[in-house]
Amino acid sequence: MVDPSTPYKPLDPGRIDTQNRVELQYWSRELHCTVAELTDAVKKVGDHVTSVREHLAAHH
Repeated sequence: MVDPSTPYKPLDPGRIDTQNRVELQYWSRELHCTVAELTDAVKKVGDHVTSVREHLAAHH
């Protein structure tokens, strides 16, 4: 789990690395979804954060 007291920034802030557990936790918190919802969205629309954000917004 990500320590909230230590700021985490992904190496590429425009893409979601689904192979990195810490990054999945970071993006699920940032996009207000579960890790399962996040990985499902990435499978459907790709790893670009903007595409994933739009997909999640349309399906919530």
